Parts: sequence; C-alpha cells; structure tokens
Amino acid sequence: MMLFKLSFKNIRKSFKDYAIYFFTLVLGVAIFYVFNAIDSQTVMMNVTASTREIIQLMTTILSAVSVFVAFILGFLIIYASRFLIKRRNKEFGIYLTLGMSKRKISRLLFFETLSIGLISLTVGLGIGALLSQLMSILVANMFEADLTKFTFVFSTSACMKTMIYFGIMYLLVMIFNTVNISKCKLIDLLHASKKSEKVTLRNPILCTIIFIISSIVLGYAYYLVTGGVNQLQDFREILKPIFLGVLSTFFIFWSLSGLMLRIVTRMKKTYYKGLNSFTVRQISSKINTTVFSMTVICLMLFVTICVLSSALSIKNSMTANLTTLAPIDIEFSKKYDLTEEYANSHFGYNTNMMDDSKLSLRESISNMNFDVDQYLSDMVEFNTYTSEIKIKDTLGTYYQESQKKYPFLRYETDEDFIKLSDYNQVAKLLGLEELSLENNQYILVADYSGWVPIRDEGLKRNTPIVLKNSTYYPKYQECQNGFIEISSNHVNMGFFVVPDDALDESMRDSGWLLANYQETTKEGKQKTEDVVRSMNDHPYSSVSDLEVTTKLQLYEASIGLGAMVTFIGLYLGIIFLISSAAILALKELSESSDNKERFRMLRKIGADEKMIHKALFRQIAIFFLFPLVIAMIHSVFGIMFCDYILETFGNEKLLESIMMTAIFLIVIYGGYFLITYLCSKNIIKER
Repeated sequence: MMLFKLSFKNIRKSFKDYAIYFFTLVLGVAIFYVFNAIDSQTVMMNVTASTREIIQLMTTILSAVSVFVAFILGFLIIYASRFLIKRRNKEFGIYLTLGMSKRKISRLLFFETLSIGLISLTVGLGIGALLSQLMSILVANMFEADLTKFTFVFSTSACMKTMIYFGIMYLLVMIFNTVNISKCKLIDLLHASKKSEKVTLRNPILCTIIFIISSIVLGYAYYLVTGGVNQLQDFREILKPIFLGVLSTFFIFWSLSGLMLRIVTRMKKTYYKGLNSFTVRQISSKINTTVFSMTVICLMLFVTICVLSSALSIKNSMTANLTTLAPIDIEFSKKYDLTEEYANSHFGYNTNMMDDSKLSLRESISNMNFDVDQYLSDMVEFNTYTSEIKIKDTLGTYYQESQKKYPFLRYETDEDFIKLSDYNQVAKLLGLEELSLENNQYILVADYSGWVPIRDEGLKRNTPIVLKNSTYYPKYQECQNGFIEISSNHVNMGFFVVPDDALDESMRDSGWLLANYQETTKEGKQKTEDVVRSMNDHPYSSVSDLEVTTKLQLYEASIGLGAMVTFIGLYLGIIFLISSAAILALKELSESSDNKERFRMLRKIGADEKMIHKALFRQIAIFFLFPLVIAMIHSVFGIMFCDYILETFGNEKLLESIMMTAIFLIVIYGGYFLITYLCSKNIIKER
C-alpha cells in the first residue's frame, strides 16, 4: 500500500516537471487509434464498390504500417524512460540508503509505469475517438463520399489493437526499468547529478580534415540522387547514396562539435559576453552523446520532410491533372493485326486474340454488346502507326551520349506515328492546340518530363526520319505538349505527327475511339459507366485486347491512390516528427534537471533571471535548430530526388506540399521546443 501511495505521489510530481513525456504518450496513443479506426469510420460512407475496395486496401496497408509505427513508439517510450530514471538517480539512492531493496524499487517503478500507461491510454483513446470523427470527414472529403449518414463511431477493433500494442510497449518498459535498477550502485545513484561528461577538445586539424572529407562525400551522395540519379541503373543502388549520406552526416556532426567549441572559445568577445561561456560549456559537457543523438534526429527529420512533401504532392498533383489530362468521358483502344510471335512475347497478349485483332475497333466493341451510337457522343476515331524506326533512330547523333548517360532506357522500342488530320481532330476534342505541317516536316508531341529533355536533344540536331522513302525533318527543336491517351498522369513519352500521305494502312498499329457520354447528369453518367464496366464480364473480353479507360475510373483510382499515399505519409511523417522532437525535448528536460545546481550557482555570482533564461533559451534553441538545419539541407536534395520519381504522377503542386510540411514542422516541432523551454524554466527556477 505504501508503494502504491508513493508511486502516485511520484506521478503527480512527474506530471508537473515532465509533461512532455505524458503529452507524447497521449499523442502517440491518439494518433495510433485514429489511423487504425479509419476502416470503422468509412463504413457509414456512401461510396462506389471500387472506391470501397480502395479504402479496404488502404486500411490494410495502414495496419501493416502500424507495426512499424509501434516499433518507433516503443523505442521512444523506452528512450524516455531512460531519461526519467536517470533524473531520479538521487531519489533511488536515498531509497536504498533508507533500507528499501532494489526489488521494492522495481515494484515501485512497475506501479508507476502501470499507472502512467492506464492514464495515457485512457486519455489518448478519448482524444483519438474525438479526432477520428474529424478524420472521417477528411476521408470523406478525399474520396468525395456522401456523409449524410454520419454518426459518432467508436472503433472497438482499433481500441483493442491500440491497447495490445501499447500494453506490449509498457511491458517492455517495465522489464527495462527492472534491469536498470538491478545494475545500479548506491554511490553512482547518489553522485550521478554531480558527474559531468568529460569535455574533450578534439584536435582541430583532425576535425577540419574529417569535416572536409565528410562534406565531399555528402556532396557526392547529393550528386548521385540528383545530377547522377540517372546513373542508378538498379533501384537497389539507391542504398549507396543513403549509406554515404548517413555516414557523412554522423561525421559532420562529430567534426562540427569539435570545431565549433574550438572556434567559439577563440572568439573572446563573443565567448565572454553575458553567459555565452556557460552556454557553450553546457553544450560541450554533453558532446559525446549529442553527436549520435543529433545524427538520428536529423535523419528522422529529413525523412519526415521528404515523406510529407512527396505524399501531399502526389494527392494534389493527381487530382489537378485530371482536369487537363482526362477532359473526355471514355477512351477505347486495341492492337491491330497481332502476329503469333508478338502475342507470345508481350505481356497481356495471347494467340486467342489474333482473330479479334483483324476486326475494326467498332466491331470489337459491338461484340461485347455495347452500342456506341446509343451511349456516346462527340466521337473521334483514328489510328496510330508504326514502322521500322526505333527511338535510337530519332535521337540522331545524341544517341551515343544518351546511351552513356541513360543506359537503362529502352532505345529499341518502336516509335508511334499519327496523321496530322487525325491528331487535329483529337486535339480539338481534348482542348489541345491544333498543329500544321509542311510536306517534309514532322512534330514530336510529348508531355512526360523525364523524356522531353532527351527528345529535345534529338530535335535540336535536326534528326531526319524516313517514311515510305520520303524524308521528314522536325518543324520545332523542342517537343510540343500534348497527348492522345487520357490519364491521371503525364505518361506520353512521345509520338510523331506527320503529314497524312506519310502513312498507309500497312503501317497501322492500333485503333482508338475517344468520346463523351450522351448523358450529362451525374446519375446518367454513372448508369453508362455501369454498362461500360459490365463489358469486363462479357465472355468475348477474354479473346480481345480491347482496352477501355474512363474518366470516372481514372478519377476514382487517382483519388484512391492519392488518399492512400497521403494517409500513409501523414501517419509516418507525424510519428517521425513527434519522435524526433520528443527525444530532443526529453533530453533537454533531463539536462535541465541535472543542471539545477549549476543555475543556482549562476544566481549566487550575480546573474539575474533574464540572463539565465536567455542562456537556457539559446542552449535549447541550438539543440533543436542544429539537426533541423542539416535535415533541411538534406531535404533540398531529397525532394529533388522525389521530384524525379514523382514526374510520372505530376509535380505541379510540390511547392504547396512543401509549404504544408513547413506548417507541420512549425506547429509540432516548434510546439515541442516552446514546451521544452517553458518546462525547463520551471525546473531550474529557484524554489
């Protein structure tokens, strides 16, 4: 009973001095519950079957991500417990001096951990239940779902999962605390607060050399993921710049810690101004543990910035792309005149489709009981063509250089061609600019930013192409923006618009039909959409390579993928941000507790509260800003790499995503900094 009362007394004291620890636990529980309760929140939404499938896939992925998040939070809780125990070393020493056994101290910590766990779980689940209602509105908004049946929902499954995961975490903390106490020695506990980590003035020449080498290595890693990204022929090779970046970051922190101390001590006016010397020595006294901690926190912040920026960019860009890249309701396409060799060598084709490939596009559609005249309007039919011309042939003298620079590209792929009159009909329907040509000219149309610069180099060299014994030259020295295939992304790697007489039916490759629905209302369009989707169930579909793409399908897929990536990015980004900020905060609070005697000595020698608070503020600010600044530098190149990866999805909204990420950083990271400073002031103030 006595241990129980004592544990509650300690908890009340901890709430006052270490609010960040409890705040982080509660926040972790709430976020864990919110993202695992999405499945229950979406039950009441009125969405289509395909959207429901996407939501189910998203919740499954979030459940898997939760396992990883649990490991991060578990590490954070154990890390926090380490500092809390360290802060109470003298208290435990007094307990041992008064005759309390280590076993009873372990039981005391057991009751405290159990009580803290129950309190944080209760409060966190309560806050999570409230926030999950807001999350349901966010999910409904992203999936454009009907929320007329909105009711308050408490997810029992998410609650049970949260209790189980956090129960395991708290159990590990109890074991960790017991092991720690069993290894403690009385003399170490009583004099722990008087111990200061040895300040090592590292050799400035060695620090300078390591800093220069680390900066060069880091610059090379930056080059690999930006300027040299195209030299990464295998995705696994991205591990190389990651390893170099992590290693160089550690040694940059290591060398800067030694250089900064040496540099500041030689700047006499700055060093001896106010309490700067005290602040510098305070930072230096923890220099050995700071290097590793700063490296880990810096990398976590770097991942947070890149993940949040990229995730939000995908959602925004894909939604924005739909307006311009899918301006019509439906698109049909099929391959003509398949050969047995082609059918056997290309994925998705088989020899059963050969008979259908000899039919016109309309005949294939009709065989699936779909009447284009009944359901469609604004129809444009056209063909695309191929010849023996490969991509390498259209690059001219740039081919050799391109092959060295981009060795992984498929240069043997056949080029696609379209008649000028057909393209202008398509352009008019899609709202694109119509083109004009002389008899010996061609225009290259592309919108995929990864290919456009390569194509432009071929055009700048005035590379000719030969069709039906006639030679054609580029009208423009750069690609013209456009497409014929509706999509939610910029996927057109390039096709050639040529005069009509440059092509004949023997070169015909694929047939296309673009159109709008005759129905103009939302309900009418949905009915037509249902008829189109039923074509997949028709028996004839197994012997035809007819492909059907609709705007609604693209819209649902884009929204679904965008929402999925956004939620996973938010989940991981917020957890990483909270973890890095909480680790810094707990470390600073622990040091403030250890340094109460030193601040008391400052008061005795005449330092007023304003000077002391300024010194404390600077010390905490340096610890918070140092890893953030390095992480932001890393993020510039990290986002450039993400931008390269995201080119297919579109990166038009990347700046907006970066601004949103900055807001998250200011609110969460800045909030932790402010709370840390205020709590530290409370810890060091004279009683």
